[in-house]
Amino acid sequence: MSNKRINLPTPRIGLGLAALGRPGYINLGHGEDMPDGRDVEAMRGHCHAMLDAAWQRGIRYVDAARSYGRAEAFLGDWLVGRADEQRPTVGSKWGYTYTAGWRVTASVHEVKEHSREVLDRQWHETLEALGFPPALYQIHSATLDSGVLENAAVLDRLGELRDQGVAIGLTTSGPAQAETLARAMTIEIEGRPLFDAVQATANLLEPSVLDQLEQASEAGMAVIIKEAVANGRLTARNDRPEDAAAMETLDAVAARHGVGRDAMAMGWLLDQPCVDMVLSGAGNAEQLASNLRALDVTLAPTDREALVALAERPESYWQRRGGLSWN
Repeated sequence: MSNKRINLPTPRIGLGLAALGRPGYINLGHGEDMPDGRDVEAMRGHCHAMLDAAWQRGIRYVDAARSYGRAEAFLGDWLVGRADEQRPTVGSKWGYTYTAGWRVTASVHEVKEHSREVLDRQWHETLEALGFPPALYQIHSATLDSGVLENAAVLDRLGELRDQGVAIGLTTSGPAQAETLARAMTIEIEGRPLFDAVQATANLLEPSVLDQLEQASEAGMAVIIKEAVANGRLTARNDRPEDAAAMETLDAVAARHGVGRDAMAMGWLLDQPCVDMVLSGAGNAEQLASNLRALDVTLAPTDREALVALAERPESYWQRRGGLSWN
């Protein structure tokens, strides 16, 4: 019997809408996957087509956020008229406001604020966009320096939502993810742990949070992984000379399993006992199909030994991620 405070659906791959709800994102080659013009209606149709493809392939978890452009609204439109049994489990997030004005070249794409005022406003916006409460509502990119984990007004409100039946989570980013998660795990409201789930960045290049995720899992939190293919760096699109040696190793292991780099990278994460769900950030149906091959990967000890050597220093990884351009 599971000890988790929220049980996520199977299969263990969900669809993330970060690249599908707005015209620009930092995934390598993102613009190549989007419809011509990238106007709102074209993006809505593309997002709906991806949701159709995901549902048809068995995916039953969808991840959105207030800052993903119109992702929640696109998802809400897609869900209209569907019976409960035809709806995926939905997770969403608050804390960032989308500010790009539907421009790929905007100087600022999103602004972070973890105040009670933003939580109240964005909760109502989420309800309006989706038409119902999400099953999981998360603090978007909680950090120690944002002060959100010490903000009593925010924590109390999240406790109220939890008591109304909404699972509460947080997402983490940056080299201090483990410290942030450790702090979050100590927070209780009315004698009960506040957080039911954590969505963390982890992949072959940046696995440093995995030890803390094991502790979170043992404590009853569901563990969701984002950026599993490192914004495209762990896919066939990465032809950067500085990554050539790592890609050669990844290609060799992937070839033994007859899958692509992406499926091998995601399969490695699914091999981690603490991981409940890995999000696909696919931009088109072909990428989604390739990602789902990860469900068929069974790693041998020699595979694990080869892949663990791909890890970078966390500071280096996050510096390179911060240098990715919106496209």
